[in-house]
Amino acid sequence: MLAAAVSGHVFASPSAKAVLAAIRAVAGKAGCLLIVYNYTGDKLQFGLAVEKAKSEGHQVEMVLVADDCSLPGQGVAGRRGIAGALLVTKIAGAAAAEGLSLKEVAAVANDTAKQCRSVGVATRICTLPGAAPSDRLGEDEMEVGMGLHAEPGASRQKMQSANDIVKLCIDCIQQDGAADLPAGCQAAMVVNNLGSTPVMEMYIAARAALRYAQDKHKVKVVRLYVGTFFTSLDMQGASISLLPVDSGRLARLDSPTQAPFWPKDKSIVVPDKPKLALPLPPNPQTQTSRPETLSEQGQLLEKALLNAAAAILHHAQELDDWDQRVGDGDCGTTLAQGAKAIRADCCKRYPLNDAAATMNAVAETVGHSMGGSSGALYQIFFVALAAALKETQTVDAWEQGAQAGLVAIQHYGGAKPGDRTMLDALAPAIESFCAKSRSGGDVVTALQAAASAAANGAEKTKTMRAGAGRSSYVPEAALHNTADPGASAVAIWLQAIAVALK
Repeated sequence: MLAAAVSGHVFASPSAKAVLAAIRAVAGKAGCLLIVYNYTGDKLQFGLAVEKAKSEGHQVEMVLVADDCSLPGQGVAGRRGIAGALLVTKIAGAAAAEGLSLKEVAAVANDTAKQCRSVGVATRICTLPGAAPSDRLGEDEMEVGMGLHAEPGASRQKMQSANDIVKLCIDCIQQDGAADLPAGCQAAMVVNNLGSTPVMEMYIAARAALRYAQDKHKVKVVRLYVGTFFTSLDMQGASISLLPVDSGRLARLDSPTQAPFWPKDKSIVVPDKPKLALPLPPNPQTQTSRPETLSEQGQLLEKALLNAAAAILHHAQELDDWDQRVGDGDCGTTLAQGAKAIRADCCKRYPLNDAAATMNAVAETVGHSMGGSSGALYQIFFVALAAALKETQTVDAWEQGAQAGLVAIQHYGGAKPGDRTMLDALAPAIESFCAKSRSGGDVVTALQAAASAAANGAEKTKTMRAGAGRSSYVPEAALHNTADPGASAVAIWLQAIAVALK
């Protein structure tokens, strides 16, 4: 793509001396093309180097890239050059490799630069080496029209969703370049990481940009390049570039290059394929429905489920905070997803007058709403509990079901009480419930004993070494004085059930 690149100090143009040294190093008889981002300092320094190189007998041409269309006023300085230069450079480099003359390559590059348009959006400003982080943007703000050097953009706005940010950018590009990007035209798109945007977010933005350009503006995107091509240190954000293409430009974009960061595949956009309909086995649980009238047991079961779900939702952030210290930080989020789904299904389709069928339905809800190990373990527990309640739904059956669920969790999960997991709250809770019930206590008293035992068990995990789960990978010192989030969650929902049935 390029034979040489010349850089200056951070956010400063290189000196004409450095540019001239690069020209002397790479310019052969065929000459040398300079592709320059349109900033005043760069134009001056590169322009001076061009004149000196010509005086030495070198054939030199210079093309300015000014693709930023976020600012309406251009003035003397003209538009800034940003990520569109990637496409200009690739096409010009391929044209040179074909053997075109310097004048012809410069014309190809110039035509490409004139038709390429870009808009950048930053959600966090970059930090200069040795400087304090910028406070220009608030936590809920973003800046539209960011330049290469983190200079203020066209506007500062409240943070928006990825879909809305993409719409804003593409609408701006389309409004500015309607003549070059008419409905039905083919285009290449670059979704460029400005520095530190997570890869997952980049592809969320890329999918949204592709769909919006094609569905709203009827621009057929045939090449999509997603990656970290043109950065501004550690800035968080992205830019979107669009370039109309014909067969000639496509051939040059697709031509091989040794440039390490150019995508190795051709980044061809494949049309959406129809989704394959997969036959599903009959599942009687999906046919369940909420009874029109609830029995006394049904009312209690509904109250217990809804109270437990509400408690988990209330403490979700707290559980995530604890999990960030000792695990992967998503315990509360995962349990909250299950709680929301249980709350919704409880009001619509749980057969609450039948405890066994309800526990099976809860297991199904947990299975489709909660990922990770906690989702699987809770599903195993509820399936075992449901199996014990099929024949009879007495207190003894609930005890046997809870014990069976506990055994199943240990069997499939591999953990045991004392390993600093949810079992350290669940096991003593079940033991206390059974002991209190068998000694003549009523269900409410037994539940209160279970909730108290679960809370004590969760508290004890603060001094335990982790023998299983994500915490087992964490240094022991980091675990000290923080209760296991999974065990704490058990204590939370058990306490909520005890309060609901009191």
